[in-house]
Amino acid sequence: MLLRRIRLPWFSVLKAQVTIPARLQRSCETLNSNRWLHTTPHPSPCAWKARDDCLELKHGGLVMQFDYMWLRDHCRSASCYNSKTNQRSLDTASIDLSIRPDQTRVDNENLFLTWPDGHITQYKLDWLVQNSYEGQKHSAMQPRNLWNASSYTRADARSARWEKFMSCDQELKLFLNNFLLYGIAFVEDVPATVEATELVTQRVSLIRETMYGRMWSFTSDYSRGDTAYTKLALDRHTDTAYFQEPCGIQVFHCLRHEGTGGRTLLVDGFHAADQVLQKSPELFAILSQVPIKHEYIENLSDHCNHMIGIGPVLNVYPWNNEVYMIRYNNYDRAVINTVSQDVVQRWYRAHRALTSELRNPENELWVKLKPGKVIFIDNWRVLHGRESFTGLRQLCGCYLTRDDVLNTARSLGLKA
Repeated sequence: MLLRRIRLPWFSVLKAQVTIPARLQRSCETLNSNRWLHTTPHPSPCAWKARDDCLELKHGGLVMQFDYMWLRDHCRSASCYNSKTNQRSLDTASIDLSIRPDQTRVDNENLFLTWPDGHITQYKLDWLVQNSYEGQKHSAMQPRNLWNASSYTRADARSARWEKFMSCDQELKLFLNNFLLYGIAFVEDVPATVEATELVTQRVSLIRETMYGRMWSFTSDYSRGDTAYTKLALDRHTDTAYFQEPCGIQVFHCLRHEGTGGRTLLVDGFHAADQVLQKSPELFAILSQVPIKHEYIENLSDHCNHMIGIGPVLNVYPWNNEVYMIRYNNYDRAVINTVSQDVVQRWYRAHRALTSELRNPENELWVKLKPGKVIFIDNWRVLHGRESFTGLRQLCGCYLTRDDVLNTARSLGLKA
């Protein structure tokens, strides 16, 4: 009687629960380190290679590389990660830096790794895509719509209304979504008082107290050593560039104006930076790599302050070049003594390129603030200024802590 060899489909072999000794498993992985091993093609095919220094994984349109130490360190099993507190329990310093799994298995949704001590780590493939370096390179940390004056006007971002804003989380969510996308958002019908302005800001975040106080109300009385306390025009700028951590959100409410002029100028700094990146990547790199100083010196009878902030004009995430903060204030920029002679001329060229974009009339959005209309400005993104004015103009406002604004947004289900 002749015995026929039965050929099983290749995916059946992969699915079979066969225990392979660790020594043979590692030998097999060495042999397979240069070719892709595949899961079944339905519903989402995945392939992997067990390389000497990392696991290479194809899934979701990405080719990703995961260091073995990284894979052990990020294990989400009950003994390694506390799902109630969302904190790591595993002692990272106790992991062998040269660790490698004894067994690797992938199905359509999960990666399974068995470590030398028998511990099993399981990862969802989609989680790996979301948290891989390659995935981060192709996604923004915070969604945003870059804008100039006409595109923002066409967007028709609706203002929130005071009464609904103060009582309805959905109205707050809409407001924060606009703020995250555009870097500015408005609340209308707010009573024209400092107290009401304070209430509307506390709906969003904690107030950040600075040397200007907690809530401030001022006119053009020269009471502080700052051009803002005059009737003069103010060029576009970000506030507190002279803080090591500039204030995150600026709030303005014009309580009263008996005169002319005084419109507020708004410019999307991220849009301007993106224009520089598209036209001159080398100039963008200079602005994001060269640190400079900003300084605030105030010597008045009631106020003595000397603040210094150091950082590049553009702060970017290095893995994807996404700008997360612009520090631009020509009034407060200090002596440039952190840049060598062979770099300073290129820095001036880069600064000029960015300034040209910021001063492009197409990028200027002019808004007339009036009693009842409160504006929230992302001070890490949107530059503000004003035209000169006449008459009595009283403004109040404050700074908000950025982390708490983003915390509120995330708590409402927004990506921030």
